[in-house]
Amino acid sequence: MPLIPLQMPAGAYRNGTDLMSKGRWRDVNLVRWHEDALRPVGGWRQRQSVDVSGTARKMHVWEDNSADPRLAIATHDAIYAINASGISTNITPAGYTAGRVDASANTGYGGGVYGYEEYGVVRQDVTSILPATIVSMDNWGEYLLALSPDDGKLYEWDLVSSTMAQVSNAPTNCSGMFVTEERFVVCLGAGGIARKVQWSDQEDNTEWTPAATNQTGDIELQTSGTILQAVRTRGQSLILTTEDAHTMTYSGPPFVYGFERVGTSCGVISANAAASVDNGVFWMGPRGFFTYQGGAVQSLPCEVGDYVFSDMNPDQVTKVSCTINGAWNEIWWFYPSENSTECDRYVIYDYAENIWSTGNIDRTAGVDAGVFRHPMFIESDGVLYEHEIGNIYGAEVPYAETGPISIASGDQIMSVTKLIPDERNQGDVQATFKTRFYPNGTEASHGPFAMSNPTSVRFQGRQVRMRVEGVQADDWRVGIMRLEAKAGGTR
Repeated sequence: MPLIPLQMPAGAYRNGTDLMSKGRWRDVNLVRWHEDALRPVGGWRQRQSVDVSGTARKMHVWEDNSADPRLAIATHDAIYAINASGISTNITPAGYTAGRVDASANTGYGGGVYGYEEYGVVRQDVTSILPATIVSMDNWGEYLLALSPDDGKLYEWDLVSSTMAQVSNAPTNCSGMFVTEERFVVCLGAGGIARKVQWSDQEDNTEWTPAATNQTGDIELQTSGTILQAVRTRGQSLILTTEDAHTMTYSGPPFVYGFERVGTSCGVISANAAASVDNGVFWMGPRGFFTYQGGAVQSLPCEVGDYVFSDMNPDQVTKVSCTINGAWNEIWWFYPSENSTECDRYVIYDYAENIWSTGNIDRTAGVDAGVFRHPMFIESDGVLYEHEIGNIYGAEVPYAETGPISIASGDQIMSVTKLIPDERNQGDVQATFKTRFYPNGTEASHGPFAMSNPTSVRFQGRQVRMRVEGVQADDWRVGIMRLEAKAGGTR
């Protein structure tokens, strides 16, 4: 009997219908592809439980002048500092204005335009949505800077004081901040103006008044959007609004910074949905992904975009959180699924090999390895995990399931009798097969089958899907499985 190789390209494909993913991996969880082999992502272990108020939305890591690692975690109403020994300190400044754990929409009286909908009809378009609070943080040398869009003030922590202190002379009513490569502190949405960018003098974050003797300045971007996030990239900074993208490039006195719009209709979905790596800046928009690698912003084709954006809770998209896993050339976006108010799923982009993957996990923020030995992600309940360690996944199981596989044009019945496994250590995974006679017909499941060489199976259908699932706490590999099958009749 002929052997049918199950040779699927790397990466998940989950756009359109089930049949459109034929010959591809479709439903996956906690797996990646490396050197053409399917394998599980690294596992995790608990580092510590942080007694946070609310839900962690932002994390930042840096080293102090003694080369000791530091970690900061921000929620909607508090900021915490954690040292290398795991000691957590609440450094929330006095008089700090609390934000929101969840995004909220004004659907009540006065929440929309009068007379836009018929009386008693559910409002279709809500104009006033208050986003979940995401605090922006960066380090100024060894000091920590933070700014909450609901508080609007710039704060600094000197590693010694018990709480953060407001930076003198800095603008107020701001929505965010960051530090440029040239060591200017930049406030976004400064003074309550959603499009305004204002920066301090170089090396002096207390000087904000322009003069002939300093390099402070400000500009209102010509945009119809609202500034949400800014990131450093090679030789410049990238400012992302709800509508477009602008570069901020240092030119020196007298103009200090030059600004250029480099993309339209490419707004960012949240205030923490962009990441910068050597290959450029990548971010999630409301209905797609984008990248800036110099020149102009490019739309990033996504082979799982239909699934991700159809699966997302539209009321809580401002919670989308992005982090880097640099050792594997990956960018992770955590997002709340359709029936969840908290981030419980993720989408990964491998920017080196142009591979997409998805999965389920409760994480709300994270930081890459470097300052600390391993990447660290945090759960919605404040449990902090070190990732890419071993192969323990809590209650989750790594698996990958293909789209439909058929003989010829799918008009013949496939009778399968054997599976020839291809894995690094036989027995690390098990296989389940699901058969249908029509794309939208009833699906029958067969297995799971433990791997033997060969593995005896017996099932038939016009199309079949294979699911491989890890059964050992091991860094398994799956290559090209083969089915021994013959064509049956057409009825």
